[in-house]
Amino acid sequence: MGLRDRKPALLLVDIQKGFEDEAYWGGNRNNKDAETKCAKLLDRWRELHLPIFHIMHGSRNPNSPLHPSQPGFELHDLIQPRSQEPIIVKDVNSAFIGTNLENDLKDNEITTLVIAGLTTNHCISTTTRMAGNLDFETFLIADATATFDRLGINGSKFDAELIHQTTLSSLNEEFATVLNTNAILAML
Repeated sequence: MGLRDRKPALLLVDIQKGFEDEAYWGGNRNNKDAETKCAKLLDRWRELHLPIFHIMHGSRNPNSPLHPSQPGFELHDLIQPRSQEPIIVKDVNSAFIGTNLENDLKDNEITTLVIAGLTTNHCISTTTRMAGNLDFETFLIADATATFDRLGINGSKFDAELIHQTTLSSLNEEFATVLNTNAILAML
């Protein structure tokens, strides 16, 4: 049975305008075309009439660009949902906590997830880990995710690409299968 026959749901996580403020998040973002890759996935899912879920982060911090009162809360222009595509708003890193996502997936008999979005080491990692732990067959799309530089606990600066690759390595074959956009599209 091919991937398309397993009715894979596409989870587009936190692809919001607030992430355009690179300095706020640590600067030096990698994968600057991640949103374009996400749009490519979205287009194909729509063509095949496969399930799509838009996940948004509604920060509890009123000063965050992702707070619902801020313009950065809006979804990126390339990832605008259609009326029949569910939008799930979360206020923690996991798309499964405090939301109906797990129930919605199970109600629709979805057992396979394809995850893309922002940021690799935060909401993507947490959502992917939980998806794997909840026994979903999970695919994480490496070139459709991105992150920013981070400061270590001793003040050392860690490059965004290093953070990205380390996170993907930690998730691969433990919680998900990590692929790139072209590889997952070829499986459909």
